[in-house]
Amino acid sequence: MEPPMEQSGGEQEPGAVSRDSGVRQTDTHVTASRGRQRRFTPRLLDLPWEDVLLPHVLTWVPLRQLLRLQRVSRAFRALVQLHLAGLRRFDAAQVGPQIPRAALARLLRDAEGLQELALAPCHEWLSDEDLVPVLARNPQLRSVALAGCGQLSRRALGALTEGCPRLQRLSLAHCDWVDGLALRGLADRCPALEELDLTACRQLKDEAIVYLAQRRGAGLRSLSLAVNANVGDTAVQELARNCPQLEHLDLTGCLRVGSDGVRTLAEYCPALRSLRVRHCHHVAEPSLSRLRKRGVDIDVEPPLHQALVLLQDMAGFVPFVNLQV
Repeated sequence: MEPPMEQSGGEQEPGAVSRDSGVRQTDTHVTASRGRQRRFTPRLLDLPWEDVLLPHVLTWVPLRQLLRLQRVSRAFRALVQLHLAGLRRFDAAQVGPQIPRAALARLLRDAEGLQELALAPCHEWLSDEDLVPVLARNPQLRSVALAGCGQLSRRALGALTEGCPRLQRLSLAHCDWVDGLALRGLADRCPALEELDLTACRQLKDEAIVYLAQRRGAGLRSLSLAVNANVGDTAVQELARNCPQLEHLDLTGCLRVGSDGVRTLAEYCPALRSLRVRHCHHVAEPSLSRLRKRGVDIDVEPPLHQALVLLQDMAGFVPFVNLQV
């Protein structure tokens, strides 16, 4: 009897599975599984934009980082633009100390729901042509900061007061172009105005401040007239009589303001919480003492305290002072 012949490598019994075939099938299964994993791996942009990414992700990303993010791809650029279109608050300082004109135009191109706008970093070049279209698209603005924007004019302020009737807070500090006529227009058209910064608006005189007090004094809570040598007691007394809700008043460097104006403030402004009168050389301590007793925060120390501080600096200690009469 002949011995049974061995099966060749290419032949195998029916139903038998070779080792190599099993390995190949396992490899194919693993490869397919990995392919399916790669195919179904979620990406950031696959999440719902309006329900997830915009309200819960992009709102926590700083504006400067968003500008970098939109450079990644067209999809990210579209996402960032959609986020910018829905902004309620825009502060150019979040972008950097300086921002080019083209960048600002691109950032605010689709914004139509802004309630707060701060453009101080754009003060070197911001013009009426840059600002007026933004104001026209955002009539809901309640707070606008234009400190130092010296290239603007009454045209921009007119567009703001006519197009934004809900305006409550406005900063025009160091805007030399603000004059009496501009302030009159502001007083006539902004019924909701509560906070106004007119620091170093040196064209303003008593007459303009008196008009502001008579037209909008009832709602004013905070006002700065600092660094204006044209403002005197006439303006301060009219503010006191017409601004019962006034809480903060800055008269720093108003050289014509004296004790009469401060005494009127003490009499007519029960809500006053802070008063700045540094460098107001005609304001005497007796006019401030009544406000001090009420707890008003005043940036000028009483004369006795000043003397004690000076003595401490010179001698290195505070001597015992008997204040009893």
